[in-house]
Amino acid sequence: MERLKVGLVGANRGSSYGHIFNVHPRTRVTAVCDIDLEKGRGMAEELDLKEGSIFTDYDTFIDDADIDAVFIGTPMPFHAAEAIKALDRDKHVLSEVTAATSVDECEEIYKATRRSRAKYMMAENCCYYNYLREWRGIVEGGKIGKVYYMEAEYLHEIRDLLYDKDTGAVHWRMNRPPLHYCSHSLGPLLMLLNDDYIVRATGSGKRADIIPNLGPGAIDMQVGLFETKTGVTIKVLRSSIYAGPYQLNYVVYGTGGFLESGRGSEDGRIYFEGQDGAPRAFRCSIVNPNAPEEAKRGGHGTSEYYLVGDFIKSIDNDTRPPIDIVKALEISIPGIIAHEAAMRGNVWLEVPHFE
Repeated sequence: MERLKVGLVGANRGSSYGHIFNVHPRTRVTAVCDIDLEKGRGMAEELDLKEGSIFTDYDTFIDDADIDAVFIGTPMPFHAAEAIKALDRDKHVLSEVTAATSVDECEEIYKATRRSRAKYMMAENCCYYNYLREWRGIVEGGKIGKVYYMEAEYLHEIRDLLYDKDTGAVHWRMNRPPLHYCSHSLGPLLMLLNDDYIVRATGSGKRADIIPNLGPGAIDMQVGLFETKTGVTIKVLRSSIYAGPYQLNYVVYGTGGFLESGRGSEDGRIYFEGQDGAPRAFRCSIVNPNAPEEAKRGGHGTSEYYLVGDFIKSIDNDTRPPIDIVKALEISIPGIIAHEAAMRGNVWLEVPHFE
């Protein structure tokens, strides 16, 4: 079987995924695209590509490059338009998070997937963290009973990516509210719930006291509160500028136990009612210890290796990707709605759903 030809868009994230595509027996990278020619050349050299495979204009790339699929690793504001153009040319799409920055854009991507013969998958790598995949087996096996409450905290100080404190220049992330970047939080939690999805959302958080208030990205911190179709409550805490170290934490409570990841460490806790006298330690590693050596060529532990594998399987087997357009929008839209709810005075709003 001939290997699928993959094009990478965006040098910063593209090169990481490029190594995974190049070691997979079913794919090879044949083209790269970045608006910065030197970055594109660097990515091409890293992946042993020729000069003719480098593009700086996306439209030319998607029309002229010899590719069957595209990985979109550009800033969030470009994801929707680039995904739609690829899908309309029947190029398979693996898109970085989130799917889009507005509900209207989400709807347009949804429509594009329905008229295209190509596959769409969102590259939410946290869903593929090893311990979260282990949690999924625990939840699906009924070991903690029926899930009724979940929460996630994603606190990642990236002030220098929002603005230049010396010149005052504003970067694109300054226009991204904290709750818009919700996929690392909601993605793994919703994957644990299988077919359940969020139907209502509210949010809180408007203050901007830590850095200059040059846009919604400067909001100190936001909290999103969500309710699923089956009545599960989910709380998400988000900040891009808080004063502290990186934290990505999850908690899942069920009628017969709970799962907790560690705060700033790999030591979490697990408890099964009737089996454990007290909570036990649970190692929350993002790396699959049984993964082949090439799985470490990507980023975020071994998650991107398995994510890419599922994307390719969906193409080969003509099946729905695990994070297809429906699941991608279930993960992306609630954060958009929760931010709107916060701006409107912490009201509850309905969350659109696409099937």
